[in-house]
Amino acid sequence: MSLTTFGQAAPSRGTSSMNGSFFLDTNILIYTFDDRSPAKKDQARELVARAFEDRTGLISSQVVQEFLNVAGSKFEKPLSHEDLRLYLDRVLMPLCQVYPSADLYHRALDVSARWRYGFYDSLIVAAALEAGCVTLLSEDLQHGQRIEGLSVVDPFR
Repeated sequence: MSLTTFGQAAPSRGTSSMNGSFFLDTNILIYTFDDRSPAKKDQARELVARAFEDRTGLISSQVVQEFLNVAGSKFEKPLSHEDLRLYLDRVLMPLCQVYPSADLYHRALDVSARWRYGFYDSLIVAAALEAGCVTLLSEDLQHGQRIEGLSVVDPFR
């Protein structure tokens, strides 16, 4: 995938854009590069494009970290240092709206205790909740589950 597909960084967003928003789990971003799953790749690209166009899709710093780790070392053909920096600047940082805090970690612990998710999955859920998202797009969590008003949706289902 050409990183220039994503063009320039998205315009800055105010907090009002978070109403009705959706949260992209790391696997959605990873699929945008997956040539082994063309249908998922196309759908993931559409979701990322919609996040920019509608300015309603977002991610957390955890997603940034996970993506950079996987793309730089675990892809069939890992991204170069320069391509990682470009993707970080053009895609990841413009979408990143949730950063670590004690409140986020407390909420993740509460989600883990209540819903029995592992800590890192609970941190994704907590980040989506903190951002006020109504939908969490993830292939890794239980499709159709509702957590404190957040709907988990597997977009590839």
